[in-house]
Amino acid sequence: MTREVNRPADNGPSHNSLEADLLAALWEQVPFPRLPLDAPAEIKDLVTDVENPKKVYAIHHASRRHHFQLLIEKFIVQLRYGCGFGACPTASCFSCRKRLAGKSPIRRYSPTSARTLAVFLASQDDSESRLCPYLSPPTGPSDSTKSLIFGPRYTTSANDAPSTTYTGPGGPRVKPVKGSSGRVTSKWGQKTIPTNSLPSQTSRRGSGQDRGRQAEGELTSAASASLVGAQQVRITEKTVSKDYRSFAANVFGTVAFKMLEWLTPNNMEAMAQKVEAVHDPLNTTEGSQTLPSSSDDQDGSISPTSVPSMHDSEKLTTVRSAPGAHRYATSAVSPRNEVTGFYQRAHAEHHTPPNSTIQAPPQHQRRNSNARIRTSSVSKSHTKAVPEPLIESIADETGPISPSIHTAQSERGSKGLIRPPPTISRTSSQLAENDDYTAPETETLEPGSPRSHEDDHAPQLDGVNGEETLSSAETTRSLDTSDETQDSLVNTDNVESTSELDGYLPQSLSRLNIQAVNFICDVLQEDATSERHVLEPPTITGSIKRSSSRLKPWKRRRKSRAPYSQNLKFQWKLFAEQSIFHVLSDPQALLDSFTSSNGVVDSQTLWYCMLRLTRVAPSLVFDSLWIALAGLFAPPKTLQSSRSPTAKVFPVPQKAFTNAQAASLMSICFHALIAAAPLVTDPRQLNDISRIRAHGMSLTGGGSIARPPMSLCLQYEDAFTDDMALRLAMRLLRVIPTRRYFDELIELDLDSEDSVKEMDVLDMLLSHLESSAQSVLNFSKAERSMHEKRVPVLLLDWARAVMLHEWEGKPDVSGDGSFGGALALVAAMYQKRQPLLLGDVHFRAEYFGDRMDPIQMPVSWLAFTSTKQKVHLLDYPYIFNPASLVSYFRAINFSRMSHSYEESQSLQSRVNAIVAPDSLVTETHQKNVLQDLLKVPSAKYLILDISRKDVLKDAFDQLWRREERELLRPLKIHLGEDTGEEGFDSGGVQQEFFRMAIAEALNPDYGAFVIDDRTRMTWFHPGSLQPEWKFELIGLLISLAVYNGLTLPITFPKALYRKLLGEPVTELHHIADGWPDHASGLTNLLEWNEKDGSVEDVFVLTYEFSTSMFGQPVTREMDRSPRTSWPQFSPHPSSTPLSADNPADAPLVTGDNRNAYVSDYIRYLTDVSVAPQFAAFARGFRTCLHPKSLQLLNSSLLQNVIEGTQEIDISELRRAARYVGWDAGHRAVRDFWSVVKKYDDRMRRKLLEFVTASDRVPVGGMQNIQFVVQKNGEEEGDGGHLPTAYTCYGTLLLPEYRDKDVLRERLSMALENAQGFGFA
Repeated sequence: MTREVNRPADNGPSHNSLEADLLAALWEQVPFPRLPLDAPAEIKDLVTDVENPKKVYAIHHASRRHHFQLLIEKFIVQLRYGCGFGACPTASCFSCRKRLAGKSPIRRYSPTSARTLAVFLASQDDSESRLCPYLSPPTGPSDSTKSLIFGPRYTTSANDAPSTTYTGPGGPRVKPVKGSSGRVTSKWGQKTIPTNSLPSQTSRRGSGQDRGRQAEGELTSAASASLVGAQQVRITEKTVSKDYRSFAANVFGTVAFKMLEWLTPNNMEAMAQKVEAVHDPLNTTEGSQTLPSSSDDQDGSISPTSVPSMHDSEKLTTVRSAPGAHRYATSAVSPRNEVTGFYQRAHAEHHTPPNSTIQAPPQHQRRNSNARIRTSSVSKSHTKAVPEPLIESIADETGPISPSIHTAQSERGSKGLIRPPPTISRTSSQLAENDDYTAPETETLEPGSPRSHEDDHAPQLDGVNGEETLSSAETTRSLDTSDETQDSLVNTDNVESTSELDGYLPQSLSRLNIQAVNFICDVLQEDATSERHVLEPPTITGSIKRSSSRLKPWKRRRKSRAPYSQNLKFQWKLFAEQSIFHVLSDPQALLDSFTSSNGVVDSQTLWYCMLRLTRVAPSLVFDSLWIALAGLFAPPKTLQSSRSPTAKVFPVPQKAFTNAQAASLMSICFHALIAAAPLVTDPRQLNDISRIRAHGMSLTGGGSIARPPMSLCLQYEDAFTDDMALRLAMRLLRVIPTRRYFDELIELDLDSEDSVKEMDVLDMLLSHLESSAQSVLNFSKAERSMHEKRVPVLLLDWARAVMLHEWEGKPDVSGDGSFGGALALVAAMYQKRQPLLLGDVHFRAEYFGDRMDPIQMPVSWLAFTSTKQKVHLLDYPYIFNPASLVSYFRAINFSRMSHSYEESQSLQSRVNAIVAPDSLVTETHQKNVLQDLLKVPSAKYLILDISRKDVLKDAFDQLWRREERELLRPLKIHLGEDTGEEGFDSGGVQQEFFRMAIAEALNPDYGAFVIDDRTRMTWFHPGSLQPEWKFELIGLLISLAVYNGLTLPITFPKALYRKLLGEPVTELHHIADGWPDHASGLTNLLEWNEKDGSVEDVFVLTYEFSTSMFGQPVTREMDRSPRTSWPQFSPHPSSTPLSADNPADAPLVTGDNRNAYVSDYIRYLTDVSVAPQFAAFARGFRTCLHPKSLQLLNSSLLQNVIEGTQEIDISELRRAARYVGWDAGHRAVRDFWSVVKKYDDRMRRKLLEFVTASDRVPVGGMQNIQFVVQKNGEEEGDGGHLPTAYTCYGTLLLPEYRDKDVLRERLSMALENAQGFGFA
């Protein structure tokens, strides 16, 4: 159950009072953690008292379960009955369902179905937002209790049956004390009701006895047991007809399933009132403490027809515990009993029983009723523990007990009850010798008051927090004294009891350090009291444990090797859990524990601390950190200022955290999540599992994904599907958009203009991951290297896990929730992927791409406008596979082409209807004029008639001044038809046209481009003589080829593609492929150590950029002004050369300005010197392509789309090939692949170009190539026909030659002399 909004859990006016009563009842019931006596001396400096009840882990755990049950009940009412509002908008409300159904019949949820759905809804984040706003809270029991029948069942007194009482398995047989009643058994059909769930007002001194009987399936109500000869309560269920052949009836109709509905807080209260009515029809409750008026009444039995008489004076009894009932047991007990046990006490004054004359039973508190419930979240720092008895030897210590503080206080609603004076328990060594030690009497009893001395100081068992716990409360003692005597005792001890209560508070560590973490975890592991979990490894031992060589580890003060007593183990468990909860749930305590003046401790040390904590109490760690993150949703102080316009939005002042503090807290939580994953020492296995999970799988069945061990995959699945860890991850990622919203509000705040703007929270978070601070623990170099790779990968895995968990199958997702936070984290890490040692493959999540329509989804994205509330997955293209992105890019182009084609076709149909003979237009001249005017708009294709002699000229002439709607139509090329060539353009003719046109356009002889002799890369000629419109048309040619899905035989550096996508070119690796010599020289300049000589003396460089422009060396001093331009040749001849303006003296490059020199040199090389030419080329390139579609591609992917892949794998080509006229096993086919396999790269490209008209492999690999080997007759001699090809269809016509040698010779001749089309 996660509550995210500041919304009251109950709209009633009594909510605050109920909450206070609940905390008060828990404060009296739960055991208080105290520092055990054998604790090391060093830890005592960190101990502090906990004054806030909400900071006590046992109270937090029990109240959380209680509120969860109440929330479930509300959801059940909402699902089954609704709110009654006619216009209810809540989808899960029955009233809304009824309104939407109209007159149609609607079926109500069954109790079991409603409870199942209610548990699911209550378990979700922000569950209370799913409650109907018009819903009234449940005030009475559910319908499930209507089938229960309550009736008396009479028994004889204990004196009539003096047999011993069995308290449970392993428990001692206890002889009933004279004067006590027999056991009161409550039966439920054939089952027994757990009577500790009823509103029994017994003290917790008797809880051990009751629990012992509960294990036997039969419980005794302590308050009812005090009645002499009291009748038992029999609870049965009405008989209903049931189909015993039905599986559902036999499973969901069992008592075990029905108890899920019966044992709820509201039902328990109603059943308790019915039980009280059965016990005492004369308006006395079951929990009333009475004392027999005479000893004769103690051994008498009650007649079935009689009612026990009540005297005028109130009867008092003493709740007793059987000797030996305090013995410790380690079996887990559900905390449900504690929640329901005090429910009636907390709600007594708000839920009136049907009979108003029945008085509430007295509350027997273990501490004084005037105890102050402190609600401050700040505890006293370093408060010393209560002075303990001096222990001479800890070697014999087996079961220390915290001292019990007894106060004499009056109880409301009860008379004659007082608290005993303060008593200090005996030492632990005495307890070790005699577990049945009886405390001395501290007060005198009247003869008529039966009581036991054996349970005054005996340790008890309590089931809070799912474990049996030791009670420090003392049984209430009844004294037959007057009211005046009682009042005098109360007034005398009031001051003393308050001071003693202040000294006896829960204790906890105020902060954690490496020593404290190791010590607490070692204690829980040694005592075997750690939480059971599925995380791997289950414990941290052996070579995994680390400690600081400068810090001495802490040890418990033990001299003997004797095993610890269960009592002492339990005290350590309570203290350890309380310390973990107290520190990890407090944001400030977290910062004090894991940060220093320099920021958060190093990443590996923090990871180790969280690794240890998550292996002893993972649920507690994740839940505590989840609570601590709530503080990050509080607005900064600037927004809470009364002068700020946003003060009305945040009316309640809250403790604020800066972005630096928020980043530190987020780093701590992220390391806890990373530590939850299994330990992997092989980076390849880590990456393989990450790739498996990116596909949304737990295991892989083969294919291209590697197969790590199955057990390791399942361990990862357990870690990333843990409910508590996933809940923490979701809230952690939700912090990111929240903090960014706060930053935007601060920027808009007029009062914060003078304040220094804080860094983004994600930038500071990732800077902590990038830091290479030395760990204070002893880690090897290999472990540090593995940690640097582990943290970013697992961080992405957690973001991906939240995305997969939250995704609803739609491409548009929430931008301000946990999904949006995960996308923001992935985006920030993608920007810093190189320092984080991440590749592009780490960011992919193929799960999304595999489940969305590859055509409709990208087309709809073009019209989608992302906001802060809604974003589209395609706004983050790096999470998709490159092949998927190319398919989306081409789907967008195909959609635009289809739309343009359909528009033209529709217009052409209307034109044909107009010019038809039977149309309204009768004049031929008007028809011809209309056809000429609509010829271009109604053409369905873009048709180019190109001659082989003037390919580029014809292309420029026909593309010049074309409208955009014409360019977007499907392309048809008529190539060489003036020389008699015939062709059907099915793709091959287009490939041939673009190959010839681009080769001519990029020819260096024309002066528009230059080609590097070493890399064969093409770049713009600085100050080219060619006009800009030609560069624009060349860009249009490339755009047209990309738009029609063709690859081109060109080679541009990656710097060009980065500039086309609007990405900056500022780094040396951006120019390494196009200008390797420049990149190498500039790298040497940056890495030069001036100890070997000054930069100006060794390199002798001036701060200027120079290049050759048609034989003239042109040099200019580099300027950082954005308006800097490079000199261009004038179309009119000039007598003054450009080199005349070269600077005569430029400043030298020194060690101080070499970084600036490198940056400016890259800018002049790729931008300033070719700015006019590139601008014109970019305008033409963007003509046919939608600007938004280019956002799907990065520079490498755009390069592959335009250029294809130059590396040709013959094995892949053979697997993609198809055959006509023979099969793959034919001798000629085997000879063909044997010859081709031995070709070099040049001949392989010639073969591919000969068959497909392109020497490049398109994006996606060979599977996107149509390569058909068709039999073309048989050749017997050494000669014969040469192989031919249908480039339009990607078909090789291969004759069957006599042997392999003839095949090799004829195929090589055909490839070396191929040009034009045999049939195109």
